[in-house]
Amino acid sequence: MSAGAALAALAGTASTEAAECPRKDALGTSRILSVDAKTTPRVGLKSFPQTLPLADHEVVLTFDDGPHSPTTSKVLAALAQECVRATFFLIGLHASEHPDMVKHIAREGHSIGHHTFSHPFMARIPFDKAKSEIDRGIAAVEMALHGTPTTTPATPFFRFPYFEATQAELDLLQSRGIVVFGADLWASDWNEMTPEQELKLVTERLAAAGKGIILFHDPKARTAAIMPAFLRYLRENGYRVVHIVPAGTSQKSADAR
Repeated sequence: MSAGAALAALAGTASTEAAECPRKDALGTSRILSVDAKTTPRVGLKSFPQTLPLADHEVVLTFDDGPHSPTTSKVLAALAQECVRATFFLIGLHASEHPDMVKHIAREGHSIGHHTFSHPFMARIPFDKAKSEIDRGIAAVEMALHGTPTTTPATPFFRFPYFEATQAELDLLQSRGIVVFGADLWASDWNEMTPEQELKLVTERLAAAGKGIILFHDPKARTAAIMPAFLRYLRENGYRVVHIVPAGTSQKSADAR
């Protein structure tokens, strides 16, 4: 058993090979990692004690706050060029405004998680309002994806805005079988900087960490601008991209997501 497979087994997750990439010189997606809320209800070392079972030089790419058509399209094009699959944590309001872009993300094979309806500070609002933000956000994304405003997410992945949550909110999501994602490192692309500065910052942080869940924001023009160069950096420095999917997702359904 490989180190990566052993780590996955230890965490109660399943690991499978990713689909073949037609471009043999592309970065590609090295494997698919199935994430189970029962064994890993909360991941990301910036917020929680544990993270995903990644081997050295394995990364998970995540994008928050979309969709935003002009920049999300550029991010998707860069990912497609390198045959890379990522996870997009969508704001419900934006999904309801851009349902075609939500479908586009899904057609490209990326995982679609949830990021509330309007991106509030969740620890600063009453629990009932926070629950409504979670449910409305999920329903808006599901409506855009599948035409049904269900509050049961097809992909039970959630990330809190600003990584801010109360224990009651965390417990609620765990009781519903929804994995809460933090991050292991981020590009800090919410700060004003040039694309060159962002690329330098995130590559230096990744070199120091060696692996992890990386956070970007696809509505940020500077992030869309650096994505081809960042993916090239991953390829040239021996990093491997892991695509995360919910537990119980088969290879066939992962390809169809």
